[in-house]
Amino acid sequence: MATVVAPVPGRNRWLALTPYVVLALATVPILVLYVWLFYSSFFPRIEGFRPIGDFTFDNWRFLWDPASVPQMRNRPPVIPLTVNTFLFATLTSLISLLVSSMAGYAFSRLRFKGRRVFLGGVLLLHSFPSVTLLIALFVVLRTLGLYDKLVGVILVQTAFALPFGIWIMKGFFDNIPWDLEMSALVDGAGRLRTWWRIMLPLVKPGLLALGILLFVEGWNQFLLPFVFMPSGSQQTLSTLVRGILGEGRFVDYGLLTAVTVPKRFVSCSSTTRMASPVRSLGFAEERRSWLVVFAPRG
Repeated sequence: MATVVAPVPGRNRWLALTPYVVLALATVPILVLYVWLFYSSFFPRIEGFRPIGDFTFDNWRFLWDPASVPQMRNRPPVIPLTVNTFLFATLTSLISLLVSSMAGYAFSRLRFKGRRVFLGGVLLLHSFPSVTLLIALFVVLRTLGLYDKLVGVILVQTAFALPFGIWIMKGFFDNIPWDLEMSALVDGAGRLRTWWRIMLPLVKPGLLALGILLFVEGWNQFLLPFVFMPSGSQQTLSTLVRGILGEGRFVDYGLLTAVTVPKRFVSCSSTTRMASPVRSLGFAEERRSWLVVFAPRG
């Protein structure tokens, strides 16, 4: 007679915590570097990794007196540039999420003529670097009257992000059982309602991961705002950092660290969210959707 060995609850608990411990240990050096970046912004000079001089707020005076900072003269204030950067990253990620989720669902579930050609074309578009299309994009934006406008750069960034987002969302939709979708269609739900009420809740982990990646990419984008928004009022934080660096010969690294603290903080906090238990959220949503779809009707 075979002997069944019962699992040890304590051991399984420690095994489940192992990935989170590894992620926490891998994140500690990154957090230490960001803490050092913030700490060094309160000193006038930096030699290697050691701040030199007395504790001061002079590097932060661009917030209340930008005219006293030579590198900030003839440049827009930091706060409007931060708002522009946030709007640019948020709108590009939201539009890309909406279009990518709809296109990914269509490519995953619908069988139409030319489907393989469209999928290959989407993958081919993703292989082109953005710098090779700058001249063509400049002509298109000038023709449409969107050159030197935030809306035009948002559309360009969204177009570059769509191929990646479509393939990511298609992969998530491919892993969802057909039974859930068929149950909704049999009950009279249309394709749009099935996509919104049944399919999207099941791919929340994918939406969260893709949204964070797109937001960080938009927040750190430099080339498109620098080329297509040359005026000062429409620029972003990345273009301001480039202006402070100049030619790289005489750089005030104390000022540079102070200006880049909010930019780096947003990137760090967004990527840290990727280490959250996204998979457990997905399992919970999947179990809930199964209960909703197959619940007995009164």
